[in-house]
Amino acid sequence: MGLEEKAGDLGIVTTTLEGVVNWGRTKAMWPMLFGLACCAIEMMAGQASNYDMSRFGLELMRASPRQADLMIVAGRVSRKMAPVLRRLYDQMPEPKWVVAMGDCASCGGVYNNYAIVQGVDEIVPVDVYVAGCPPRPEALIDGILQLHEKIKRDKITDHADGKPVRIEQAERGALKPLG
Repeated sequence: MGLEEKAGDLGIVTTTLEGVVNWGRTKAMWPMLFGLACCAIEMMAGQASNYDMSRFGLELMRASPRQADLMIVAGRVSRKMAPVLRRLYDQMPEPKWVVAMGDCASCGGVYNNYAIVQGVDEIVPVDVYVAGCPPRPEALIDGILQLHEKIKRDKITDHADGKPVRIEQAERGALKPLG
């Protein structure tokens, strides 16, 4: 017995373009490594065989921002590291998402001083916050699943602003935005 005999006449399958695109985006996310402190160890453990984030579409951890669409900021961000974080975020292709992993990335944690950024949302827009010090790999996986639910609700027009030129280039007058 083949599949056709078991399932019968499947007919026509209908869906929306946004549904298909968002399904593809959630099943093939490429996270960029940005581990800065102890939370990075838990992020690496989440990718290891015990937790295996690959089953949620996060197959490869990328080191290049041009090949990633998800930035997981794991750990405390110093004021010196903040411009680097922003530059890497700007180099990521659209659409892109950010997960702030741990209390230090979310709100500065126990480091309430001038040298530590009091929340990575001062530098880049954050989509999901994962609480804990350091958060367990299960918490990161839960945050990824929350991000998947957010992506499934996205509209295609949310990421299409019609300006393919980076903002810094347009401000310097080097290139003019199209449209």
